[in-house]
Amino acid sequence: MGRTKQLLLLGDKPVVRRCLDALLDAGVRDIVVVIGVQGGDIAETLRGTPVSILVNDVPNSDMAESMRIGLRGLGLKPTGVLVCLSDHPLVSTKTISALCNEHRADQEKIIVPVYNGRRGHPTLFPATIIQELFSGMTLRDIIRSNPQRVRSVEVDDEGVVLDMDTEEDYRNMAGKFFPSLT
Repeated sequence: MGRTKQLLLLGDKPVVRRCLDALLDAGVRDIVVVIGVQGGDIAETLRGTPVSILVNDVPNSDMAESMRIGLRGLGLKPTGVLVCLSDHPLVSTKTISALCNEHRADQEKIIVPVYNGRRGHPTLFPATIIQELFSGMTLRDIIRSNPQRVRSVEVDDEGVVLDMDTEEDYRNMAGKFFPSLT
């Protein structure tokens, strides 16, 4: 993309703050943000917020390595872990609350939001299952390894499938949802 996408503005706030605010508004409290070694500006943007910031300093590592770092940094021993990606910044507070409620009802299932038949993000993993990351698996491997332990939850939230990987994705997202600011 050529720019730090977590710092791009959507509306009146950076993408990373939009993600964090949705989590906080949904009542999520033990939040760990994993940044890369070049993530000082992201850390600065999050200064004063109730999050733990950890650094993934493993060169060319994948998301699973960032997840392992984040899991080691969790202060409490949660029953589940909500994996939120900053390139999905329009997930609603209502969706996050719905996923957490589904987890409370069944703490043995991986909870995946679905919008119009498409799986999206964030995904909520039971703490016992997400530990499989430490055996060398990726999140995708964990989900695919045993489809019976996955529960899809239909949500009325396009944000779960809107991914911001490219400059064009960002411009489209900003134009569609924040047209007066573009």
